[in-house]
Amino acid sequence: MSIFISQVLIADSASSHNGQVINIRVHQGKLDFGAARAVDGDEIIDGSGLLAMPGFADIFCRIGEPGLEQKETLKTVTAAAVAGGYTTLMMLPNTRPAIDTAAQVSFIVEKSKSLPVQVFPMGAISTGCRGEDLAEMYDMHAAGAVAFSDGLHAVQNAQVMLKALQYVKAVGATVISMPVEENLTRHALMHEGIASTRLGLPGMPAMAEHLMLQRDIALLEYTKSRLHITGISTAASVQLIKQAKEKGLQITCSVSPYHLHFTDSHLGDYDSALKVNPPLRTEADVAALRQAVIDGTIDCIASHHQPQDWDAKTCEFEYAAYGMSTLEVCFSAVKTACPILSPERLSELFTANPRKIFGLPAVSLSHQAIANMVLVAPDEKYTFTADMIKSLGKNNAFVGKELQGKIHQVLL
Repeated sequence: MSIFISQVLIADSASSHNGQVINIRVHQGKLDFGAARAVDGDEIIDGSGLLAMPGFADIFCRIGEPGLEQKETLKTVTAAAVAGGYTTLMMLPNTRPAIDTAAQVSFIVEKSKSLPVQVFPMGAISTGCRGEDLAEMYDMHAAGAVAFSDGLHAVQNAQVMLKALQYVKAVGATVISMPVEENLTRHALMHEGIASTRLGLPGMPAMAEHLMLQRDIALLEYTKSRLHITGISTAASVQLIKQAKEKGLQITCSVSPYHLHFTDSHLGDYDSALKVNPPLRTEADVAALRQAVIDGTIDCIASHHQPQDWDAKTCEFEYAAYGMSTLEVCFSAVKTACPILSPERLSELFTANPRKIFGLPAVSLSHQAIANMVLVAPDEKYTFTADMIKSLGKNNAFVGKELQGKIHQVLL
């Protein structure tokens, strides 16, 4: 079937049609720009009020398969990704067993060939993501690992992190770190502050993020390597990264959608869907993160999609697992938090920058290009409901919230 999209606005800085309102006909899987009219039998989409963007790319997505299929499988994450406008995912190595060998990387590469969404595995920095011994990074890169990270666990051992930064230079890859000094956060449940005191919950000091980030930046400066910081959650972290960029270091960063929306004050009813790591911070931190998204200090959006099974979240707050299922709602969450973002900036955050940073296959809305496109209604407001969640993980705190910016359709 062919599809005719009338008068849609193109948001793709790599396209010669960027900023134009134009007709697109998708025929035999390829894009035909400027077609005057639909052909008999075409499915017709009214593109007025819609943006056409290259398919989104997510750089920090947890998938349970193999070993934790009760949380998410490759098949179910595909449905969640398409619902959220994503056509490319970078998969965390926190599986069971961890993705820490070439064989594990190859398993994901082969499995993903049958999926409509591209799934690229990250290789673990350390064996078992335990932060003790360096994993087989060269072999994993040769097998198809696109980046290296211990995912949900920051590498606590500075020597291991140093070696990882040195090793990736040989293959031109990037290390991803979610900075948390775990010695300062053991047994902690939320951000350390007035709200944690009121609720009687042990807190995670913001300093735990800042100390690890400072260490990683120092190691980056020493090695002259490439580092991506994800999950930044404080105003101070924004400043540290801005200063590192001003020094000319090869550092980039990303933020999760929920850190742009929720604060520690939202935990008043002990909602386990809001139990995340790094934790939700203060209103001042949220304001700083939003401004960093707008001014370009933050390079891209990372879903931090971490689906949990029912038992892992439906329990006392103290025992609930960390994480939020987010893929379906990322675009809307960001557009709602930062409504002034231009179409070009949205395209940078969700597709151009993540692909550029990690060397993912480029996608462009150009004549005769293979269709890899998402249509979004940036100004449409709607209420996000539980039935919109396609992931196995239903732990999504945006359910019931009015959001702006709706995914209309993915053409892949």
